[in-house]
Amino acid sequence: MTEPGTEPGTEPEPEHYFTADPSVPFKRAPVETEVWGRRLSLVSGSGVFAQGRVDIGTSILFRETAPPSGIGSVLDLGCGYGVIGLALASVVPGLRVTAVDVNARAVLLARENAAALGLIDRFTAATPAEVDAAATWDEIWSNPPIRIGKAALHELLLTWLPRLAPGGRAVMVVGKNLGADSLQRWLGEQGYPTERLASAKGFRVLESRKA
Repeated sequence: MTEPGTEPGTEPEPEHYFTADPSVPFKRAPVETEVWGRRLSLVSGSGVFAQGRVDIGTSILFRETAPPSGIGSVLDLGCGYGVIGLALASVVPGLRVTAVDVNARAVLLARENAAALGLIDRFTAATPAEVDAAATWDEIWSNPPIRIGKAALHELLLTWLPRLAPGGRAVMVVGKNLGADSLQRWLGEQGYPTERLASAKGFRVLESRKA
């Protein structure tokens, strides 16, 4: 997830992303996509990143990776309307997904999408304050909000990466022009050795392991 209006050729959303209020009427927009051979019918909305579409970075993340196997839990960090976590829950049997976002409207849409897909028993969407402080995950998948700034991004990652289970990994897609290579180096310096899984259309897919 990146902040709305930050991709080339896009305009900022009319509402500030971080204050989108789900109690205020807003426009929903359908999103039809196919991920790992599974067709997903989702709903996005105004004030939430990538309204009416799957953004380029997330599309590359799906295209350049295979769904995980042999794991029981995933954190979708910066979930938006839930596309990454819902795709994972749809194709990985028994996988439990926690989807977290600071945007309460995004959390609402992710919950609605999970219910529509019949995944509500294995998919939990929440704001950070609502997540169990003791929870850990086998993997973290994310299109992280690079545009919040380096300091805030580093704080975000150092909040959630330590909650990987032993031997866990994080899979992230980051724009090269937004500092993917420097982020890769920084993650290694923090004790999360990071490899580049793929590079396409100006994006890097990074895999960080918990040392």
